[in-house]
Amino acid sequence: MARRRAGGSVLGTLGLLAGVVFVIGPALAWLRLVPGIVGFVLFALGGVLALVVGLASVVQALRGRGIRPGGAVAIFAGVAFLVVAARGRGGPMINDFTTDLADPPAFRNAATLPANQGRDMAYPRTFEPMQQECCADLHPARVRLDGKETFARVQSVANGMPGWRITATDPNGGTLEVTATTALFGFQDDIAIRVRPDGDGASRVDMRSKSRDGKGDLGTNAARIRAFVRQVEAAGR
Repeated sequence: MARRRAGGSVLGTLGLLAGVVFVIGPALAWLRLVPGIVGFVLFALGGVLALVVGLASVVQALRGRGIRPGGAVAIFAGVAFLVVAARGRGGPMINDFTTDLADPPAFRNAATLPANQGRDMAYPRTFEPMQQECCADLHPARVRLDGKETFARVQSVANGMPGWRITATDPNGGTLEVTATTALFGFQDDIAIRVRPDGDGASRVDMRSKSRDGKGDLGTNAARIRAFVRQVEAAGR
């Protein structure tokens, strides 16, 4: 009996620890007290531990021993972690997406930023088939305006996107670069936007979105491109 109580106590303590780590990682990153990748690692570690403890707590309950408060915390955190993990299920392990696979917009200013020193900012050609398989719907925005007017619209939309900060503009070259910061973990991603003529006085707007951290992105970059293209095309309606 004493062993059972001791085991349940340890399980409860581990459950509380998992819940704390699961929450405190994102909280510290959101407060910008730790780098985003540190907050994410803490979040993942807490989530995995919560899954293990939560499962053990369920088994304990099925044996008639009840669930301690720590076990309940672990179950809740474990379920929440599974929901987040399911969001990226089946997604390719790539973190660079573009609307123009043949000629992706280039990062010029972004390549000079301290955070990108030493990094290859070229679009990896090995990503092309994986993007085509997962995100064939990504497409450039097409606007029935000349280049100058389209660039002004693009800049206006970019200024209104949450977490975006324009870092470089070249109206004559039709290019614009942005640093995007994610709300929770504070990950910073690089964005390149390019405006080109599309015939009959219209313009084509291509975009590229690349994460600085991680091999995958849980769909963040593709979702960002879809949202931006949608807003650029809707701005003229």
